[in-house]
Amino acid sequence: MSLLKVNDITHSYGSRSFFNWKDRSKKVLSGISFSIEEGTCLGLLGTSGAGKSTLGKVILGLERPQKGQILFQGHDIYTADKHTRQKIRRDLQAVFQDSYSSVNPRMTAERIIAEPLENYEKLTVAEQKRTIVELLERVGLSEEDLKKYPHQFSGGQLQRINIARAISLKPKMIVLDESVSSLDMVNQTLILELLRELKEDFGLSYFFITHDIKAAYSISDTLGVLEKGELVELYDSKNQFFTSEHPVVKKMRGSILAEHPRFRSIRTRVSHT
Repeated sequence: MSLLKVNDITHSYGSRSFFNWKDRSKKVLSGISFSIEEGTCLGLLGTSGAGKSTLGKVILGLERPQKGQILFQGHDIYTADKHTRQKIRRDLQAVFQDSYSSVNPRMTAERIIAEPLENYEKLTVAEQKRTIVELLERVGLSEEDLKKYPHQFSGGQLQRINIARAISLKPKMIVLDESVSSLDMVNQTLILELLRELKEDFGLSYFFITHDIKAAYSISDTLGVLEKGELVELYDSKNQFFTSEHPVVKKMRGSILAEHPRFRSIRTRVSHT
């Protein structure tokens, strides 16, 4: 059984014309189906407005689709009973693009990471603090950062805190919605390396939403391409992305720039397709 199964998801947003006040509907997702196995990462590529973040919200249970089904560990997240929904919320976490808006600016790093632990675990004060210190150290920070506030961290450091919070309950899957796109190249590389390590160490599955081909390639096992709300390509192997003849994919490949020698092998492969 797949950890996550997305079945025929279709979703629209209603809108209203200023001039004639007629309700209109804008379809943002159309017939999306795929699955993610335990311990794997599916990278979802797409340009701005393709519907990537909306799909992420649907999978997280934040936006109910008009049609289709999201099965997590075999349970429909929108029709499951209360107990099952609580378990799903524990096992399905998220890290979003904007690390600053994802946290309460009045909370210290300790309090930010403590929130899910207090909701789901029964730890003593000492046990909780020890757990939080271990989480901070696991993401490359230290006990000295416990009492710092969000404005005292860089964007990369704060994203590490968001990741620490996401793994605090030892989830089965994390939805990563453009989680490195707002970072500079150095921090992108470091965060991606951290995510790869955590995936191996904890057996995590990822749904990695991005417009960045190089980031997706570096972390994903399989790749999908979303265009105008439709899943136009889905690859069992990420390397298939470089041989696809789909016009959208060919256009994406042509946009890759090798800013760093690390990515020149990708650029060379693209030039030969």
